[in-house]
Amino acid sequence: MEQRIDRIKKQLHSQSYKLTPQREATVRVLLENEKDHLSAEDVYLLVKEKAPEIGLATVYRTLELLNELEVVDKINFGDGVSRYDLRKEGADHFHHHLVCIECGSVDEIQEDLLGEVEKIVENDWRFKIKDHRLTFHGICYRCHEKQDTGEESGSEVKEMN
Repeated sequence: MEQRIDRIKKQLHSQSYKLTPQREATVRVLLENEKDHLSAEDVYLLVKEKAPEIGLATVYRTLELLNELEVVDKINFGDGVSRYDLRKEGADHFHHHLVCIECGSVDEIQEDLLGEVEKIVENDWRFKIKDHRLTFHGICYRCHEKQDTGEESGSEVKEMN
């Protein structure tokens, strides 16, 4: 974790920004919760545990700065909530997501599935792609397994009655 923080610190310095204690607390929370897709409010609540003096506005500004510097990616899964996801080091593109419409889980696909599509778009439309995002909405394997075993949630049972 410390090496990643040092690299982020250098990235900020290269753009004439400093890794202030508030920014560092925010980065640490993101690193500690790298598998999650945290909203600004989620980040704030976790940062507040480490640095009680930090304000919500500071966390918002830090997240926006980290997004501009491509340390994090700001994402929205169609529910109106912006979430922040650490960009994988050395990644050419944003990773893809699988969003379950049943349970709300979000799984990640690290491999770039759109290489050929990018070539077609760049050649046929003369459009220089800088990044892309792909989100699939459907039913995750966990919910499929529940359906296959006959398990139902309480809301599904109520709807059927």
